[in-house]
Amino acid sequence: MRIAVTGSIATDHLMTFEGRFAEQLIADQLEQVSLSFLVDELEVRRGGVAPNICFGMGRLGLRPVLVGAAGVDFEEYRSWLERHGVDTSGVHISDLRHTARFVCTTDRDHNQIASFYAGAMADARNIELGPLTGRDGGLDLVLIGANDPEAMLRHSDECRARGLAFAADPSQQLARMEGPEVRRLIEGATYLFTNEYEKALAEQKTGWSDEEILDLVGTRVTTLGPKGVRIDRKGEPPLHIPAAMVNEKADPTGVGDAFRAGFLAGVSWGLSLERAAQIGNATAVHSLEVSGPQEYKLTGATLVERIAASYGEESAAEVRPFVGKVA
Repeated sequence: MRIAVTGSIATDHLMTFEGRFAEQLIADQLEQVSLSFLVDELEVRRGGVAPNICFGMGRLGLRPVLVGAAGVDFEEYRSWLERHGVDTSGVHISDLRHTARFVCTTDRDHNQIASFYAGAMADARNIELGPLTGRDGGLDLVLIGANDPEAMLRHSDECRARGLAFAADPSQQLARMEGPEVRRLIEGATYLFTNEYEKALAEQKTGWSDEEILDLVGTRVTTLGPKGVRIDRKGEPPLHIPAAMVNEKADPTGVGDAFRAGFLAGVSWGLSLERAAQIGNATAVHSLEVSGPQEYKLTGATLVERIAASYGEESAAEVRPFVGKVA
């Protein structure tokens, strides 16, 4: 499958606070919060949901097409992604704005407080998918990740108009979008990705029930953190796939993106949704065990080993032929 991944392109400024946010918040003073956290570490990492997903897919031997907007400071990042199997020809370079910035502080309980500067991401609304569909055999699937909201709506509209299968993955932009926009984004999606909170928020904002959303999308994938993932399809019993075994939790940033990379790899290989989710979970814990969303070392051997330990040898045997040549 040829998969395009649209979404934010950013650098992540990741900090660690050794205390607990909850201990610093006073319940009856939340309308006047003024806090400063003394952090012990600062790491500047490559990030953005679209490159994070593409990086994971590239590590699994795919050649995803990255679609998004970045600044003139993107060239080093571009080289990194190309070296890791990502086609960056779909990236628009802004002449006026810097690449987006994500600034995030994580406490000892892995809770996070973050800010996001959009920067060049606003130019993503000017990107048309049409030129990408006319080369190299076209596109089999477009993932529409968190991005400039107008870009997300434009991409979903264009996918419907062109008859392209797409995956709606609104993520943190759900909080910013109004009900009609959310409905316009997800209607007709082949896959809808959310976590548990986003699932409830999507239902609240659209006014649609769980069943009504299932009438409008093909497959609903809900990540459940340490409880794994749930997959719902209309007229089918739900699937619950437990999380993969974790050796050590280091940093949750980008874990959901790594799951999507593994899941889409499994789909691309023609495996079952259960097996695709297992691959997604195993890829996700590789990310969880290191600091930074593109710092994990993933090989065919480590993936199969984690799947075997988490889900059994039968699952590993089914995945092994597809990752035998993954470095």
